[in-house]
Amino acid sequence: MMLIRIRMLFPVLCALVVAMALAGPARGDPLEVRQFSLELSPEAYLANVEFNLELTPRLEEALNSGVALIFVVEFELTRPRWYWFDEKTTANRLEARLSYNPLLRQYRVSNGPLQRNYSSLADAIIALEQVRGWPVIERDRLQPDNYVASIRMRLDTAQLPKPFLITVITDRDWSVASAWKRMPFRPGEPERTAR
Repeated sequence: MMLIRIRMLFPVLCALVVAMALAGPARGDPLEVRQFSLELSPEAYLANVEFNLELTPRLEEALNSGVALIFVVEFELTRPRWYWFDEKTTANRLEARLSYNPLLRQYRVSNGPLQRNYSSLADAIIALEQVRGWPVIERDRLQPDNYVASIRMRLDTAQLPKPFLITVITDRDWSVASAWKRMPFRPGEPERTAR
């Protein structure tokens, strides 16, 4: 009985080993947080972030075919508590839209009302990777306590055109998101930077 089971599983295991060998080495994360800092202004705390973004070939092909890619930067400030779940003090989102105009042969990065055109995809991605002076929380809302500031960027697949939604579920090239970058933060202290 045991010999029959082993004979039945052997072809499956061989196919799995061959598939893993053909897959090749895993590529690095296409999106990661390179640097993150909070600085104090007279009215609010400002987030400064640098990301490292590499579009996968499928994303680049979709972009050049006219599909706009919407990236979301998410910020959370939590206060750790030993007796219960952490208290979420604030959560903010910032959307940036990357699109391509084939008639003008220009890439456009839109961030709210601000729009800027670029002649190359590399320049547009550099602009998308930089977030400077983003007000994330009012200065008066924080108590003199210990907090944890967290930030990440991800491709918002929910805003893609409907025909892409099934592809997004089955294809890992479409799930682009950085891991959360966290750093301890205490109001009133000098600027903090997480690398």
